[in-house]
Amino acid sequence: MLSIIIPVLDEEKYLPLLLKSIKKQNLVQDYEVIVADAGSEDRTIEIAKSFGCRIIKGGLPAVGRNNGAISAKGDLFLFLDADIVLSENFLENSLSEFGKRKLAVASYCLIPRTKNFIFKIGFDIFYNKPIFLAQRFLAHGAMGILVKKEIFDKLGGGFDETIKLAEDQYFARMASKFGKFGIIKSAKIFITLRRFEQDGYLKTIFKYILCGFYLLFGKAFRSDALNYRFGHYSKKEK
Repeated sequence: MLSIIIPVLDEEKYLPLLLKSIKKQNLVQDYEVIVADAGSEDRTIEIAKSFGCRIIKGGLPAVGRNNGAISAKGDLFLFLDADIVLSENFLENSLSEFGKRKLAVASYCLIPRTKNFIFKIGFDIFYNKPIFLAQRFLAHGAMGILVKKEIFDKLGGGFDETIKLAEDQYFARMASKFGKFGIIKSAKIFITLRRFEQDGYLKTIFKYILCGFYLLFGKAFRSDALNYRFGHYSKKEK
């Protein structure tokens, strides 16, 4: 069984788009959708329930993912951010490729949902191509991570809840020590640019370069210097 786990906080605008893209999947295998809510004050929980999701108590993204894993019934976990949309046949293609390549943990290429062609090309050159070329020796995961439950359990607490930013990248790096990592080629994740638009393109790029630098040396960014707050994008949009 596949358990899809989504940490949320005030995501009434984006969550229904993700849940609709999940609903459209043609997966034959049983799956469940778990929404770990960090105290939403909008219609997030109402929307999640209308799609048949199971609601549990969340917190920061790492906490929500870990709580979701604890209550999950599946032997495979798919951790997704709330503000994404899945490509057609995403689940079926992911599980098929995951099995054929005998992967234990995997992530995806990210496609910005924008009409800015130059940014799309730049994102592909500086993000997608590097993580794809480096997948055999340097794991990288963001926005979506597929992992076997047994691998998740080997990490003790799962996602490190002390990390302030890029805890998903750190998780993928640590999980790859216990099993084969790969970037799924047959499925894509479409992302919003709200982080870039609201915090500034240069500032956001700098944040991720800094976190990537830490990860190169096997470290995680635990400082609060970048002032990341879960859910602040949704609050600004309101």
